[in-house]
Amino acid sequence: MPVLSVFNGKDFCCLLGMAGIYIHIPFCKSRCRYCDFYSTTMLGKREEYVRAVIDEAELRRHYLGGETVSTIYFGGGTPSLILAEDIRLILNRLRELFKVTGEAEITTEGNPGDLTKDYLCELHEAGVNRLSIGIQSFSDDKLRLLGRRHTGEEARRSVTRAREVGFNNISIDLIYGIPGESLQDWQEELRQAISLNIEHISTYCLTYEEGTRMTDMLKRGEICAVDDETENEMYAILVKTLSDSGFYRYEVSNFAKPHQHSHHNSAYWNGTKYLGLGAAAHSFDGKSRQWNKSDIDAYMREVEARNLQPEKEDLTDTDLYNERVMLGLRTAGGIDLGQLSAEEKKHCLHEANRFLTTGHLIIDRNRLTCTDKGINILNLITEYLMQ
Repeated sequence: MPVLSVFNGKDFCCLLGMAGIYIHIPFCKSRCRYCDFYSTTMLGKREEYVRAVIDEAELRRHYLGGETVSTIYFGGGTPSLILAEDIRLILNRLRELFKVTGEAEITTEGNPGDLTKDYLCELHEAGVNRLSIGIQSFSDDKLRLLGRRHTGEEARRSVTRAREVGFNNISIDLIYGIPGESLQDWQEELRQAISLNIEHISTYCLTYEEGTRMTDMLKRGEICAVDDETENEMYAILVKTLSDSGFYRYEVSNFAKPHQHSHHNSAYWNGTKYLGLGAAAHSFDGKSRQWNKSDIDAYMREVEARNLQPEKEDLTDTDLYNERVMLGLRTAGGIDLGQLSAEEKKHCLHEANRFLTTGHLIIDRNRLTCTDKGINILNLITEYLMQ
């Protein structure tokens, strides 16, 4: 059977012809021990940075080619470290520069410790209609190990407050495979998440990236990584527990109540155009990928001089096909065979046949999709189907 029998492929297609805007807010009060995203603790530059983001939007107002914008996403870093008024200023200018739909999904990420009732009210009034809260864990011990600056109680309160001020589309992030975590610990994390009655959960297995403090701790023997078998069991528990609680897996790491999936992230997986604003932000115009410098000062100097110089990678037809395969197989929507050229489709179906006969893949409504069985060997299937 498909990864999600309740999933309608139209949910992934509905955003075609629309575009997204991502705004990177790189500020953090402190750096989490596992994080390798670009961030800075230079909080004194917040006001100057917001002006630079608005100026960049003006410089790049033609990047999306006039396409309608259906999603706007403030990510980080920690977007909740800038004023809600700054988010309002950015949104207002984006609406002046781009064709933003009145029903646009507007998301901001937030740290539980920053989400006071007053701040949440201001965000809601500014036009934010979806909240993504970086909880990661409800365990104070695990939060300290990860280097997070909130407590489990603050995490729970932030969701309650968000609901009280009117947010009806709330997502949380959780990490599993934390050193010392047992299967019972993970089940308790999921129990607490489900009890909050939220609409969306993004989950990530802890990875050890070079240059992070947790990787250094691992190398010094201060912590021990959870073994692969236990991580796989944790993922199986995750899928079953959330499925039993009314969530559907629409992407390998993302689970939502029906029709509450992230439209912004789904657009990434669909190959939809998006403009990235801010230091280290990435953009995609359908044929090439661009990204700004991962240096806040260099970024602001370029914007001020009206001489933005993003790095650029032109994508070949093979690159685009491989991305379509890699991203599509991760989603419940699968690969839309109708978007492939005749040669691409021939190659794809030839390589897929061995997995179709074993029940790892299925074709439904001209979409090639991983089954639950197939998800377990996703990397192998992807390797075969790519050119």
